[in-house]
Amino acid sequence: MRSPAGEVASPALVTVTLTVNGDRVTAAVPPSRTLLELLRDGLRLTGTKQGCDAGDCGACTVLVDGEPVLACLLLAVASDGRRVETVESLARGGTLSPLQDAFVRHGATQCGFCTPGMLMSATALLARVSCPDRAQVRAALAGNLCRCTGYTKIVDAVVAAGERCGEPDEEPGR
Repeated sequence: MRSPAGEVASPALVTVTLTVNGDRVTAAVPPSRTLLELLRDGLRLTGTKQGCDAGDCGACTVLVDGEPVLACLLLAVASDGRRVETVESLARGGTLSPLQDAFVRHGATQCGFCTPGMLMSATALLARVSCPDRAQVRAALAGNLCRCTGYTKIVDAVVAAGERCGEPDEEPGR
């Protein structure tokens, strides 16, 4: 965009306020900035991965108001006033969540690139269905691609984490 004097004008910034992993955050962003860019570049929350930038791989999956969302497709301005959870929210006090622990125990991480998105999609599932069956897990993870595991170990891990949900003092996915 050029001004009448021929200078390149920067787009106006928009102020957004959202809650990220329990912390209230305010940022000035260009209207075209994605939530993924805000999280990774603006807030340095690099657990959320930048994969295809087209919504095909699921590596950028985060929870917005508890629902899985592809952060590469959601503009940061559309997140204004909303609650965003990234993979960094899962471990507490240096202790892995039961879901993260199940991924480790079942060898579901492999290269790890898809893992954050898988964990967030599975966290949303476990919040809705405390003990999902294999078909429910596969359906919940359908938008998350993995090139390493063949999905069996990932499904095993989510089912195992679901089985642990009924234990006392356990939160689903946490």
